[in-house]
Amino acid sequence: TPWGRARDMAGLALAVGGISDAHADYLRAGGIDGFVGDGTIHAGLEGVAEAFYALNLGSAIWLSGDYQFIFNPAYNRDRGPVQVLGARLHAEF
Repeated sequence: TPWGRARDMAGLALAVGGISDAHADYLRAGGIDGFVGDGTIHAGLEGVAEAFYALNLGSAIWLSGDYQFIFNPAYNRDRGPVQVLGARLHAEF
């Protein structure tokens, strides 16, 4: 509202998570799951920081920009960090 765009939206998020020792042992032994598993892992916390802005273009149309910074992706200290940019057009009919 301060800049006269009451229907725009903005957001920030931070998420941190980990895996159990048993899950890390399973992955080290060659196991895979839906998102993780390449035969080697030095387990650590995974974290994601995200920011977005959604610009209202009309009564039911938004254009959004998104930025994510991910450290230790797939709970592996040997990976990342990774930066991800995204865009989305959302329309309601």
